Amino acid sequence: MLFKLFTAPMHLVKKVGEKVQEEADQELYDLNTIQRKLVELQTMYELGEVSEQAYEQQEAELMDRYEIAKQKELEQWEELTKQKDEDDT
Repeated sequence: MLFKLFTAPMHLVKKVGEKVQEEADQELYDLNTIQRKLVELQTMYELGEVSEQAYEQQEAELMDRYEIAKQKELEQWEELTKQKDEDDT
């Protein structure tokens, strides 16, 4: 019991850190968010609000994140399929 009193703050900090990481991953690797940002960037470029160099740099960053997000989605799908196959057998 006494041990839990001393370790509770560390567990709380750990949980907060995990939540922050989860939110950051959601923002960075959410496909809908990335697609929305690509459309916004394209619109800003067409309206002349960003230079061609800035547009190309930001587009490349977003496309890299998109590829990572698609890879994560594929891995999750494969894991779910694997679990379903194991449950069926």
